[in-house]
Amino acid sequence: MPESFLYFLWQYQYFSALGLSTTEGEPVQVLHPGFRNPNAGPDFLNARLIVGDVEWGGTVEAHTKTSDWLAHRHQHDPAYDNVILHLVWENDRPRPQQAIARTDGTPIPTLELKDRTAGDLLQRYLQLADSGESIPCAGQFQTVHPLRRTAMLDKALMQRLEQKAGLVYQIYEATGQDWEETTYRLLAINFGFRINADPMEQLSRAVPLKVIQKHRNTLIQVEAMLFGTAGMLRNLTERDEYTEALLREYRFLSAKYNLADKELPGYIWKWSRLRPANFPTLRLAQIVSLLTLHRSLFSVFMDTTEVADLLRALQIHPSDYWRTHYRFGKATEKAAPMLGSSSASTLLINTAVPLLAAYAHHRNQPHYIDRAVGLLEQLPAEKNNIITRWTELDLPITSAFDSQASLELYNEFCLPKKCLNCQIGLALVRPGGILVDK
Repeated sequence: MPESFLYFLWQYQYFSALGLSTTEGEPVQVLHPGFRNPNAGPDFLNARLIVGDVEWGGTVEAHTKTSDWLAHRHQHDPAYDNVILHLVWENDRPRPQQAIARTDGTPIPTLELKDRTAGDLLQRYLQLADSGESIPCAGQFQTVHPLRRTAMLDKALMQRLEQKAGLVYQIYEATGQDWEETTYRLLAINFGFRINADPMEQLSRAVPLKVIQKHRNTLIQVEAMLFGTAGMLRNLTERDEYTEALLREYRFLSAKYNLADKELPGYIWKWSRLRPANFPTLRLAQIVSLLTLHRSLFSVFMDTTEVADLLRALQIHPSDYWRTHYRFGKATEKAAPMLGSSSASTLLINTAVPLLAAYAHHRNQPHYIDRAVGLLEQLPAEKNNIITRWTELDLPITSAFDSQASLELYNEFCLPKKCLNCQIGLALVRPGGILVDK
């Protein structure tokens, strides 16, 4: 029995309280179960109980079995000295000399719930827990009231924004608290469109924005620094006038900024199974055009309020050479396309939205969160296998708000089967859950 089910039982008091007593036979009265602790330490804080004839205030720790207290060595951890009740599913009766106790040896009462839990409640939980579906509640999803589903999607979306904002803030700290450099690194990662995200991130650290900005008025120099440090100019088999110019510029700039020691191995870039429009060469040429066109990309994302204007700011052509090439030395029969609207939308979802959320926390200005949410509501929904799975369950997904929320719901709740942390799962397990009228 997972501890999450015990948390659920205790938090909502879904067990029989008639004749409630400890494993030692002392009567127990729950005045307040406490509050779930999201951090390290005991599972519930600020609980209030009457055990025997004494009122206690403190923490509650839950385990599947009584002996888990000893297995986790809580008897040696002062962080558990404030525990007033040991909550277990099954009392497996450890030896008397191994009593459940605090660090000073004082005993802690144990409460077993196995025989106090209704069978139908356990059955509903196990139906989800034992489901072989990637979405455990798939067979029951439509029975949950739409308001429950909407509320859970809102929660999932805000959780996703918090998580992405946290990652942005890590970059912000790593750049010495520089929002321009943070924007550049984040944009570079997202220009990798997942498959080349890692090498793009490495490249953005190897060639800082402050170096690029010194040469932003000379596009070929910026291209030379990035293509050269990316390892793409090494061992070129086919050269032309453009590649010769890049090599000349890179030799000079590499010596000036010590780029040779930072040069990436060419093999880290992924090419297979990519459409030519997603080749890393073209993506690098596109980001160079952005970096040389806009003096401050951070300001573009922070100050531009219209979605159409943001999309236009990203949908620009690369330099002339990369309008007719996908690789060095090989011209295309038809012009290479500019950054597509779908790719531009993806960049806004993964760059502008997390930046706005992170900046909102940094400046304590919630209106930036409102702008992030508003941006998602105006952008089209993403398309992938996970989104398709939700639409097959008749979940309406009409905007990036919906698709981002449903991705978070799937990855952070459904796959790890955290059904009891999900309002949809709770509605299916708990007695009298809100169900749609049939």
